[in-house]
Amino acid sequence: MKEQEQFHTQNVLSVALAHFIHDVYSSFLAPILPLLIEKLSISYAYAGFFAFCQRIPSLFNFIIGMHLDRFKIRYFVIFTPGITAVCMSLLGLSTHYMVAVILLLSMGISGAFFHVPAPVVIKRFSGSRISRGMSFYMVGGEIARTLGPLIILATVSLWGLEGTYRLIPFGAAASAWLFIRFRNIPIKQEKRDKADPGAFKKTFHNHMALFLCIAGITLFRAFMKSSVINFLPTYLNVKGQSLWFGGLSLSVFEIAGAAGTFLAGNLSDRLGRTNTLLIITVMTPLLMMLFIVSNGFWVFPVLLVLGFFSLSSGPVVLALVMDQPTEYQTFMNGIYVTITFISDSVTALLIGLMADWLGLVSTFKIAAFLALPAIPLVFLLSDKNQGHRFITDHHTKGEHPNDPES
Repeated sequence: MKEQEQFHTQNVLSVALAHFIHDVYSSFLAPILPLLIEKLSISYAYAGFFAFCQRIPSLFNFIIGMHLDRFKIRYFVIFTPGITAVCMSLLGLSTHYMVAVILLLSMGISGAFFHVPAPVVIKRFSGSRISRGMSFYMVGGEIARTLGPLIILATVSLWGLEGTYRLIPFGAAASAWLFIRFRNIPIKQEKRDKADPGAFKKTFHNHMALFLCIAGITLFRAFMKSSVINFLPTYLNVKGQSLWFGGLSLSVFEIAGAAGTFLAGNLSDRLGRTNTLLIITVMTPLLMMLFIVSNGFWVFPVLLVLGFFSLSSGPVVLALVMDQPTEYQTFMNGIYVTITFISDSVTALLIGLMADWLGLVSTFKIAAFLALPAIPLVFLLSDKNQGHRFITDHHTKGEHPNDPES
């Protein structure tokens, strides 16, 4: 097998570990949200704005994608986990609403500069097995969001909400280790001269049909995803459960999502992107409805299955985007990440507003039904062309596949 077609396991795992470290800290908000609501005396709408602040920098992801190839992208993967760690560890010290907003905005900027280049690096290390590489990458994030709630709740239990700053040294040490690990890893064509803006416009036009379809699927599913990820502990707290019960429930949801992301990416290589995505899109709203009527112990097994299907679409769609024949992979990923993060941020804000108006229980029910329109949109996708390509009336003449890492 040619070097450029090989799967570089150690390098892929290193990037996945960076994803894990970053997302452990970025997952701190939801578990302590009930405490922040009480401490800052804010409504659900203001609480939803917290999640919006985390994701609003994603509006600029496509701009980041346009210019990031001009720099050594390894350093964004190295240092952003440490920056995110500082911002999220200081959240418990917030004495004013705007202080928390500034910290979350800063974390959002750090997250944007991590999530745009990281999948591109994964692709260059994955050779001909892109979906497998994306699965490792996504699993790193899902495991982080499994352990993150437990870590922050244990910290709060030991030192109180104001003691979360004690987690800063671990994030700083992680970035130092990543610097040592990544500095000797060659990433071919890591730096690019200034690109012609017309090339980006043409690339976007060639793949516009794909992104419009992905945007619709992502937005409709985001209502359900945002309600669970951002408000699950608060939802269960409203239903009379403890803060620890809510945190454990979120961890159960995320660990199941980790299994789903790993298996779905590999499964899509065999069943096809569209078939895998269709199964996921049909199952999730049904399971969400089942979760809403569940109580007590039964919450956990339902969340296991719900998490497995809800979060498993990520590597499938991401692999679909990375399959597209273009030399501007960072730009393509920037558009996809922009779509994903905007959908998540807007729906998080809307979920908060709806919760103030209708209550969290009714909002969760509406979110389940809003996921249904994503199903017909999946049928607009087709991966019959060479197993993965998106069939559209546009052509990608003039674009050349990106050289993989050698």
